[in-house]
Amino acid sequence: MKRVLFAFAGTVTGLVLLLSFKTHPTTTAAATPPAAVSGSGTASGTSSATSSGTVDGDAADTRFGPVQVRITVENGKLTSVTAVEYPTGNPRDQEINSYAVPVLDQEAAQAGTADIDTVSGATYTSDGYVRSLQSALDKAGLS
Repeated sequence: MKRVLFAFAGTVTGLVLLLSFKTHPTTTAAATPPAAVSGSGTASGTSSATSSGTVDGDAADTRFGPVQVRITVENGKLTSVTAVEYPTGNPRDQEINSYAVPVLDQEAAQAGTADIDTVSGATYTSDGYVRSLQSALDKAGLS
């Protein structure tokens, strides 16, 4: 009789957990519409280093949505990095990225490279951020 009760309780618990499971939607929001290159840089970023202007990295797909960054280059040096697209499809994504994205922006601008630390709790966003940042640096000729 005890086995039957434990089996029944386990089945009910499993069903409750299964039915309460929610997946993350893959919707994203862009902070600003991305532009390929503006300023006095090269259009493709492959022939010479961009002396000044902005360059958008390729959007990097992550489990929860794409991440894309825009870099600003002045006199051939990276001066700022801004995430223009990142997952914001649900409250949890918004919570995670509200603290992770500013940290990543600041670290990338200080480092001047894509060799930055992952933000704890935002691994997918951090990985996508680094891939998009490296793409922008390559386009600007700064890699």
